[in-house]
Amino acid sequence: MEAVRVGVVMGGTSSEREVSLRSGEAVASALEERGYDVVRIDWVGGVEAFEQLTSAEIDVAFLALHGKQGEDGCIQGVLEMLGIPYTGSGVLTSALAMDKLKSKELFRLHNVPTPPYYELSRSSAASLEAAHGSFGFPAVVKPRREGSSVGVAKVTNFEELAAAVDSALLFDDSVIVERFVRGRELAVAVLDGRVLGAIEVEPVGEMYDYHSKYVATDTQYHLPARVDPTRLKGILNLAERTAHALDVRGAARVDLIVTEGMNEYVLEVNTLPGMTEKSLLPKIAAASGYDFGALCEAMLDAARLDSGLTFRDVRQAAMLDSAENVWNEAAFDESEYVAARSRSNTGGSRFQQVG
Repeated sequence: MEAVRVGVVMGGTSSEREVSLRSGEAVASALEERGYDVVRIDWVGGVEAFEQLTSAEIDVAFLALHGKQGEDGCIQGVLEMLGIPYTGSGVLTSALAMDKLKSKELFRLHNVPTPPYYELSRSSAASLEAAHGSFGFPAVVKPRREGSSVGVAKVTNFEELAAAVDSALLFDDSVIVERFVRGRELAVAVLDGRVLGAIEVEPVGEMYDYHSKYVATDTQYHLPARVDPTRLKGILNLAERTAHALDVRGAARVDLIVTEGMNEYVLEVNTLPGMTEKSLLPKIAAASGYDFGALCEAMLDAARLDSGLTFRDVRQAAMLDSAENVWNEAAFDESEYVAARSRSNTGGSRFQQVG
């Protein structure tokens, strides 16, 4: 794999920067251990975005970013323009999954159950009491476009609601107010269209918030999830339908609430799941037979562009590039060189000019 240069893009400018750096370092180390030529890219965005990626001379990007400009289609669009295949979902899917309002609208269109909700903009938040009306309590307030439960709060009365909305508006120009559903939280991992399994999360408090995810040491994980096998099969099917509704590709995580009343509600889809030691995707994948390095390699293998160029194309082109170099040095016979050329279908990578 020496001819293929993998850029692990991490960091970013969102509120999840530190988590992203941990994810990125874990992925970079795992890929290096498996023999890949890896360059770490601490993404800064802005006018330097193109320069960061072009100067690194990478052939494929492993996205370990979280939050805005990472999960929302922004860097995916940059990579599309540069013609660099990348891990995770495409531009449109990434934008829709990051936007809680638009993803919920798609859930409803595809008959995917999700908790009742309404949206508040900065202007409508001024008349909060009228907007909330008879929606009731408890409720959950979320920034419309954030991840890792940043800015999320459970509220039980109007005073708490007003404070939580003000807090959430620090992260976004609009917020989602969602009906609080009491139940157990499950996360389902999807890899390249295939459901890997589900894990049940048992936080100390009522919600699996940012503290429970990345700080607390007493959050418990149950794998497999403590759900009747017949019901679990239905939950996995629901997660698969949810991923299909958003046209998810690569690795993703579908988060759900499972109630005692035999109802399931999809909360959201994470198109660039965390890859830290506490992250759920690696835990589920490990139970499905993927160690961390194998998971990273499987995610990398699914990298592609919306335009169609895949990581497999880049690898095949690398084989051709290697064959060209050896042929020029008269190191092996013509039949082997021709065979290497016939295996290549570059589709538009930097190797397209070879031969």
